[in-house]
Amino acid sequence: MKAATTSVPALERGLDVLEVLNQAPDGLGISELATRLALNKNAVFRITHTLMDRQYLERDPLSKRFRLSTKFLTLGLPQVGDVSLVEEALPVMRALRDETRETVQLGLRVGDEGVIIEQVSGLHPLRIAVDIGLRFPLHNNAPGKTFLSWQSASDLEKTLERIPLTQDTPRTITDPKSLLQECDQVRQRGYATDYAEADEGIHCISAPVMGSEKQLIAVLWVSAPSKRLPKGMFSSVGKQVMLSADEISGRLIK
Repeated sequence: MKAATTSVPALERGLDVLEVLNQAPDGLGISELATRLALNKNAVFRITHTLMDRQYLERDPLSKRFRLSTKFLTLGLPQVGDVSLVEEALPVMRALRDETRETVQLGLRVGDEGVIIEQVSGLHPLRIAVDIGLRFPLHNNAPGKTFLSWQSASDLEKTLERIPLTQDTPRTITDPKSLLQECDQVRQRGYATDYAEADEGIHCISAPVMGSEKQLIAVLWVSAPSKRLPKGMFSSVGKQVMLSADEISGRLIK
């Protein structure tokens, strides 16, 4: 007699679709999904349209390719008791935006990447703006370096061995020892900086949002063109970002 199984084939096929799309940021069409999953097109059609109806997928009207929607972000947003991270962060983010006049963003770590979960656009005609759900590396920007810096020493070393340290601009730190030193400085001063290390002409300053057990929950940061946020302003803006991050932390554990 065969052992009983608790698997649900239809659910497994739906999860297979989601997992394949998670590895395809540009999306996939029905034929491509059918080929990769060894399923017939009719089955893929039913699965993808069911997921679209539930708003887990979105479809580009021109290319007809499916992509994961931002609904998955809402499922994983941290709750501290009955308190929502985004709901508590938004008033503080708006206040920081009003002070700096620059775009303010909030992000989480997902695996070996950061992901933007909320932003408040700056007040200048030329401002930084990205799509919610954008993923970014951990080594070449302020929020990523904050995620790295608030790990334990052993976890940090393992992460740096695992992630690709790509050279994105002449200022990107790609040497693991230098990045370890940078993370130590980030912890000491309480904020991280991005001196056009990910993209030319863009500077960022970030600080950690902490929980009641002193664990890192999220990262808050300001992004701006380098001409409006020169290196000489990093210290003063860094203090503003730290104060705002601390205020969010306080609202979460009140």
